Formats: sequence, C-alpha cells, structure tokens
Amino acid sequence: MNLTISGHHLEVTPALRTYVEGKLDRITRHFDQVVDVKVLLSIENQTEKERRQKAECNIHVKGNDMFAESAHEDMYAAVDELMDKLDRQVVKHKDRLQNHHHASPKRLM
Repeated sequence: MNLTISGHHLEVTPALRTYVEGKLDRITRHFDQVVDVKVLLSIENQTEKERRQKAECNIHVKGNDMFAESAHEDMYAAVDELMDKLDRQVVKHKDRLQNHHHASPKRLM
C-alpha cells in the first residue's frame, strides 16, 4: 500500500502522521486490497473558526476509487470524521463484492 500524507498551509508533524496512519489501520483491517492512499490535510483562511481545518482522502482499491472529505475546527476531529466516512465506503464496497458471488438457485426437476 502506497501512503502519501501531505499538508497545505500546514506542517504535518510526526504526531499527526502517526495518528492518521493509526486510523488507516482500521480501513486496511476491513479490506486488505488497498493499493494507494493519498491524504491531504489543510487549513483554509475562512472567517468562521469551525470547519476551517480540512482533511481529504483518496483511496484506490482493487476495482474502485473512493473519496471523502471532512472539515472541523480541530484537525484530529476532522481526521476521525474522515476515517468514519471512508470506513463506511470500504465496508459497502466489500459487501458489494461479496454479494456478487452467491450460489445459483437450485432447479426443481
């Protein structure tokens, strides 16, 4: 799995990097065919304090690309919300893949 964590108007500290990697473990626990992950953490210059810190993520898994974004006044809370959204998408994708491999119905003779 290729992991890229970058910051826009923000320095990605080792603590923040470790936090994001720890949260991504939850996604790889549900679906192990993750090819590429790109996380962008940014701070926008808005007048309102809430929704200022933004986290975005693109995930490329076998057969699909997923995107989610989250904004909050705290970067760690934005990352938590982002990973919740991505986790739901990954579980839904995994269920969709598994549902296509059902057994054929039996015929009555």
